[in-house]
Amino acid sequence: MKLTHSILSTLIILFSVTTLISQRLEKPLNDAWKFSLSDDSLASRVEFNDVQWSNVDIPHDWSFENGISKDGAQKANGGYFSGGIGWYRKDIEMPAGWKGKRIYIEFDGVYMNSEVWVNGHYLGKRPYGYVRFRYDLSEFLKVGNNTLSVKVDNTLEPSARWYHPAGIYAPVRLVITENQYITPNGVYATSKLTEAGSAQVDIMTSLENQGKPKGKADLETSIIDPNGKLVSRTTKSINWKTGAAQQFESNLNVPNPELWSPDSPRLYIIKSKLIQKGKTIDEVTTNFGIRTILWDTETGFSLNGKVTKLIGVSEHYEGGPVGGAWTKPLLRWKLKLLKEMGVNAIRTAHNPAPPMFYDLCDELGIMVMDEIFDGWKRKAPEDYGKQAFDEWWERDMTEWLTSNRNHPSIIIYSVGNETKGEIAKQLVELCHQLDPTKPVTSGHSSSDFMDVFGVNGGSEKKTFFTKERPNKPFVSTEAPHTWQTRGYYRSKTWYRDGYNEKVVFEIPDLTDEEIFEYEWSASSNWANGKQHFNSSYDNGTVRISARKNWELMRDLPWFSGHFRWTGFDYYGEAGYVHGGWPFRLFMSGAIDVAGFEKDLFYFYQSQWTEEPMVHILPHWTHPIMAKGTEIPVWVYSNCDEVELFLDGQSLGKDIPGKVAEEMQCEWMVPWKPGTLTAKGYINGEAVAESEIKTSKTPADISLTLENLDIRPGEANNAIVTTTITDSAGTMYPYGENQLFYHIQGPARFVSLENGDPVDTTGYVNVQKKKAFMGLSRAFLKLTNPNEPVLLTVGSILGEKNLMTSNEISIAVKSIDLSGQSQHPEANIYYTLDGSTPTEQSIPYVDAFEIEPGTTVKAIAVRKGETILAMHERFDQNLGLHWGDNQSIGALSNNSAMSSKDATIAGARIVSAKGISYADFAGQEGSIQWYQENDGDASQFLLTFSYATADNQSERPMDLYVNDQLVKTIRFKSTGAWNAKWARVTTKCKLKAGANYIELRTTGESGPNITSLLVELL
Repeated sequence: MKLTHSILSTLIILFSVTTLISQRLEKPLNDAWKFSLSDDSLASRVEFNDVQWSNVDIPHDWSFENGISKDGAQKANGGYFSGGIGWYRKDIEMPAGWKGKRIYIEFDGVYMNSEVWVNGHYLGKRPYGYVRFRYDLSEFLKVGNNTLSVKVDNTLEPSARWYHPAGIYAPVRLVITENQYITPNGVYATSKLTEAGSAQVDIMTSLENQGKPKGKADLETSIIDPNGKLVSRTTKSINWKTGAAQQFESNLNVPNPELWSPDSPRLYIIKSKLIQKGKTIDEVTTNFGIRTILWDTETGFSLNGKVTKLIGVSEHYEGGPVGGAWTKPLLRWKLKLLKEMGVNAIRTAHNPAPPMFYDLCDELGIMVMDEIFDGWKRKAPEDYGKQAFDEWWERDMTEWLTSNRNHPSIIIYSVGNETKGEIAKQLVELCHQLDPTKPVTSGHSSSDFMDVFGVNGGSEKKTFFTKERPNKPFVSTEAPHTWQTRGYYRSKTWYRDGYNEKVVFEIPDLTDEEIFEYEWSASSNWANGKQHFNSSYDNGTVRISARKNWELMRDLPWFSGHFRWTGFDYYGEAGYVHGGWPFRLFMSGAIDVAGFEKDLFYFYQSQWTEEPMVHILPHWTHPIMAKGTEIPVWVYSNCDEVELFLDGQSLGKDIPGKVAEEMQCEWMVPWKPGTLTAKGYINGEAVAESEIKTSKTPADISLTLENLDIRPGEANNAIVTTTITDSAGTMYPYGENQLFYHIQGPARFVSLENGDPVDTTGYVNVQKKKAFMGLSRAFLKLTNPNEPVLLTVGSILGEKNLMTSNEISIAVKSIDLSGQSQHPEANIYYTLDGSTPTEQSIPYVDAFEIEPGTTVKAIAVRKGETILAMHERFDQNLGLHWGDNQSIGALSNNSAMSSKDATIAGARIVSAKGISYADFAGQEGSIQWYQENDGDASQFLLTFSYATADNQSERPMDLYVNDQLVKTIRFKSTGAWNAKWARVTTKCKLKAGANYIELRTTGESGPNITSLLVELL
């Protein structure tokens, strides 16, 4: 049976205010703010002295700027970043010409609990960190200097289940109008196709009157086509009413409309003019697109009358290299990478993005599932669901909907993620009221109330495809979950939850025995069995491979599409997923957190794009692998067939298949150093080629300036990639040497990022960053585009552990970011005895040999100035761990969550004999762990590891799951408090989404508890 909605086949027209002319003025307020990470209530006063405060520009994210620490307030799920209270102040100069006008300030994103003052007058508070808001300043501003103060309060942490920004992380502006003006979010347009092939456009415009106008006014509404041609215009007469908003409907016709789509994101313009006595007193320019959408139970999703698979990603706004502080050029770069992969849709998991995100999706042709909330009650300990949802949800949803409802990119709303409650009915009703043109869904949340059945991890289980579904359209809101570490490979399959034939889709091992021999650290150093890297062969997963998930989605008509978890890696969720410190991020993306493409990126590109491509994996550099070891060589390609060559000799052709395990071309190739070449053929003609070579040891670096699309008025950003290579310029895929940076000219670092999941060093206000798997990136902002900027990068190069060579090289390279300066050479001097080098030290001429345990120090001197001071230590136990492939391959089953990662009360963490545990020391208290279940509600096995020498009491503790008492657990004596450990196991049901598992003492204190292991039954 089909389930269609007449409201869904309506053509939608969406807007974003982009330019202001005539009497309306839009003034950006993004530069020259004062900032202090402190709490001083006097900072709201005009006379407050902020001279000692830092100078910052917006976007600003103080949490990202400060970096991470093991005791960071956001904890493991927040990537170990900080919270706290920050104050911002800015002077606003008001010219005499603004007197008597309406002036309001608009914030696109402040996380969270912001409060705003102007000239000491309190304007209000906004708890939610992910919604735009504004205040009217008209009655408080004076001609001359005015003081704006903003307090941002992130003391209650963790306030999200992943990393959140802290501060004013999105643009701010003043909007100045006459007292008669077009209301903020005041243009709402829909359309429908006529039988004649034109589009009837209905535009509702809301006007405000805060003064006493004389006579009548006119509202002139025009539509301009994508080529700049006027296609329709109408005028409405207005009889002003004071105070209340007035709404006026204009009906226009667009002949032969050019429909918006991902392949052709054609945008029209609405010009709305408010005219008084022949003079334009307000004008708003609105971008919009015309397109039809239809959601159907049997055929899935259709765009412009054509069935269209949603090939999407779930994406945190903070996913990527700059935290929450995205500029528009950097955000455009991020979205273009996803588009290049073949993505046509993004789910804003699990909160709205700032307005420029939707503008870019309109422009680039990316459909959006726009999600407003993670939960409707507490999920993270101090999140919006706990702090403010009940009081604020309706106001925040109203702003979200009226602000976003007209973007052509938005094709569906999501009101929650892995949550439940009767409130869902009200949320859906408000969506239907304010925008009846789109359906509503959620990620695994109160599906009975939704128009579209959205399922997260449950949609990647075998059982999902055999059980009955609700009689409504279906979309996979969060699947597949596959994890990859860029440049890392395992030939044996790994499942997060273990292999369960009733649940998982089998992924065959690629070899009988593991053939790869490296990890981030020896397993003896891991805190638990979760702390390992994940294979890039698409064989490290939760339940299903990316290939199988795509096969099912592609071939099942009712499967409208998926939003894989995720597009980019992101900071946070590092504890329950990857075992906690030093893991700092979630490796779920097809692109790592530095923006480097993983092999998975190219798999999707081979399935989702048409430009001929081939991509080879793995790399062909294996320092200690025995020659002749057979390596599975995969090639992803969208060509008819692929031929593989080793040193010019053909190894045969293969054809990309349609079923999961045949989507890659595959050869078993006996390893020897050399060159692998893949050629892709279409109709017998070679149309694409890729080559990888065996690299020798690190000896050089290369710098590449990435191509950014920067428009007038936008931040002047630059991205420079550093690659570690051998002496011949071939990338060394294990490169991990420190990279040292120097800027000459008006620029600053926005971030240094390498994508390494266990690199806990800083991102901002630093001048060095190690490479990871041969690569690292510098993200910069140029502060004066008229002056040259020279970036110099240096490195002391060699194998960190001197595994195959003790030869060391030093490289210093420069790159011009503006095209105006020269590249002066630098002289290099070094020492091997630990002393600080000077110009009298050994001059670097050529590579040299060292002994294990040596620290090499070097300086780079240009025109008498030391521009780089470098150091690197080399020893057998440093860097990547290389060892017996069997010991590394046998990943520990100890995936338990430590007591160190729990929230405890009435106990203390003690470390003894290599084990950390919660010690209640005879006191009453509790210990609580967070566990996310990304599938359906299911039965799980809970195993607590404990020790007690109390022979008089079994130290009973009540087990609570999500604040509901489940049972009482008794802990028998093990004979010692910290030498003999035992386990007690129980079963319980965990709901979909966030779960809190807690043990509470019952009057007899508790045992020492070291960990909790959660396993799916």
